[in-house]
Amino acid sequence: MSVHPVKRGSHSTCNNKLFLLFRIGEERYALDALEIAEILPRLQLKPIAHAPHWVAGVFAHRGTMIPVVDLSALTFGQPARVRTSTRLVLVKYRVDAQRPAQLLGLILEQATDTLRCAPGEFKAYGLDNPEARYLGPVREDESGLLQWIGVQDLLSDAVRALLYPLPTDAGEEQ
Repeated sequence: MSVHPVKRGSHSTCNNKLFLLFRIGEERYALDALEIAEILPRLQLKPIAHAPHWVAGVFAHRGTMIPVVDLSALTFGQPARVRTSTRLVLVKYRVDAQRPAQLLGLILEQATDTLRCAPGEFKAYGLDNPEARYLGPVREDESGLLQWIGVQDLLSDAVRALLYPLPTDAGEEQ
């Protein structure tokens, strides 16, 4: 994994954030490293019947079932390509204010580089896309545009309810 340095003369490094860089097709994206719990190789998943096509499945990790979203399928309708650089990235996802953050798996292509830069270098791109609220601001550099993905905005209410159902009381009869 390589780190892209901040250019000399750019913003102070004390306010910089670390981002994991990845691609969806030829497009570049970034995740705030503080939202990442762990980076794993791509693993075998159990499919979830009747889930949206971009819900890749679930897997057991340290005694917990983790739902997994294929970010390429979510964004552009095509599943992530199987590459040695395709990763399963576990992010901290807050289902709601009453519950602690849960793990959500993301399948990300070419997730091998990082970037340290000031969050203010990302600028709004001028579109209101209610179907893809997770697509955040963009940053321009010598490689083109880089878009910040907002983890908390990835799931719709319906998918959130499917992947993270409200716990039922153990004593409650069915």
